[in-house]
Amino acid sequence: MPTRRIFVTGLIAVPLPLFSGALRAQTLASGRFTGASGHVTSGTGGLVVQDGATWVSLAEDFRFDGAPDPKVALGRGGYDPSTILGPLKSDSGAQSYRLPESIDPAAYDEIWIWCEQFDVPLGSARLSR
Repeated sequence: MPTRRIFVTGLIAVPLPLFSGALRAQTLASGRFTGASGHVTSGTGGLVVQDGATWVSLAEDFRFDGAPDPKVALGRGGYDPSTILGPLKSDSGAQSYRLPESIDPAAYDEIWIWCEQFDVPLGSARLSR
């Protein structure tokens, strides 16, 4: 039986939507994370609308070095504790958090990773529309 061999000679980077697998998703804003308080936080995040709901979406390239009690929230010129969306699901990779209808995504231009236990920032992404 003949053996087939495939060689990859180069890679092409193709940008994908932040909300992977979404057929009708629209990215409202996106940005890159930077760390805070001595923590390493990197990757891409954004606000995405799908089927009438708005989500904070962390992309596959999201990475965080870990800390106790990390939460995902929004902000404008700083962290807003009234927007906590829940605990960070994973220190790396794609994940999303649904915004309650009471939160207007247009009122915010930052995504925060916040340590609630010690009340310190762990990282943030400034969003561009």
